[in-house]
Order: sequence, then structure tokens, then C-alpha cells
Amino acid sequence: MRLRLKRRLFGQFAIATTFGTMVESLKAKTLAQSKPQSRPPSAISPDPSSFVDIKLRVNGTEHALKIEPRVTLLDVLRERLNLTGSKKGCDHGQCGACTVLVDGRRVNSCLTFAIMHTDAKITTIEGLAQGENLHPMQAAFIARDAFQCGYCTPGQICSAVGLVNEKHAKSDADIRELMSGNICRCGAYPNIVNAVRDVLEGKKDAAV
Repeated sequence: MRLRLKRRLFGQFAIATTFGTMVESLKAKTLAQSKPQSRPPSAISPDPSSFVDIKLRVNGTEHALKIEPRVTLLDVLRERLNLTGSKKGCDHGQCGACTVLVDGRRVNSCLTFAIMHTDAKITTIEGLAQGENLHPMQAAFIARDAFQCGYCTPGQICSAVGLVNEKHAKSDADIRELMSGNICRCGAYPNIVNAVRDVLEGKKDAAV
């Protein structure tokens, strides 16, 4: 009889303890939800006094902008100038999808601040063609079917134009090495090499 009583008391005690713990946990959760949530640093509105006035010359057009000094060239191109051809892939300078030309040299626009290029000539994929006439490198990519999904293609083409400007590529091996900073996850590399070679061999007007 005593054993049964002890078991019953123990069971009642265990149930009461568990219930009490659940109630306290629910109270703590409710209290936490009722407190105003602080916004993460990225969500805090920037101080207007930190903005600077700059001018960028992009694809032959000068743009007057007010930006934070920490804003990348890629973000300005995409979010302020609506030039979305340059893609944000890795955002760490590892994939090359954001490649643009700055004074004819290829640059990963996700790694450079816009404020650094106020005196430069910036060319994006949108600025390569002359009206209805495609740039020779664009035409070569189409002729050679040098793309699949197309996400990396703007960066590939801008990088290829920069490669031609540099005048270092003398062979297919050189092209592969000098284009190695541009990743194509679809694996269109053989056709990309063919397209770049076509321009190197037959079309001297690939430079911008």
C-alpha cells in the first residue's frame, strides 16, 4: 500500500513539475515576443550625411549620383542605373559573372567601390553593341553557341573583350588560362574558347 502511495505521489510530482516548466517556458516566450525587436545592422537606415555626390560615365552616358562610399560598382549599376546585365553571382569575386570593363580593363564590379571610378570609362554588356550592330565578341558567342543558361554570359563576353584588349593570348591554352576567372556552370568552355579565338584571329575591332 505504501509503495503504491509513493508511486502515485511521485507521478503527481513529476506531472506538476513538467507542467510548471511548460508554463514558465510559455511565459518567457510570450515576454520575448512582446518586446520590440531591434533591427540588424544591415536593416538600419544609413545616415544621410554619409552620402557623397559622384559622377559615373557608363556606356558613354554621365550619371550624377548620391551614394554611400561603401556601395559597390555592381550595386550601383544594377540598383541605381538599372543595368542588370552584369550579374551578382558569388558576390566575392570568384565567379566573374559581374565582370565589366573599366578603361578597357576587365574588373569584378562586386569587389570595387563605385566611388573609385569617377574619372573612368565604364562599359557594361549593355554598352558593347552599337545600336543594332552587335559587338564582334557578342556575334562570335552567338555563332559558336558559347552559352547555355546565359547567366554568366555577360561577364564572359566582357572578360573576353578585355582579354583581346590585353593582347596576351596567343593560343587556346592562353585563352583558357586568361578566361579562368569566369566560371560557366553549364560547361560551355570549348565553345567559349572557339568564340574568343574567332575574334582574335579575324576581327581586330574587338577592342573598346
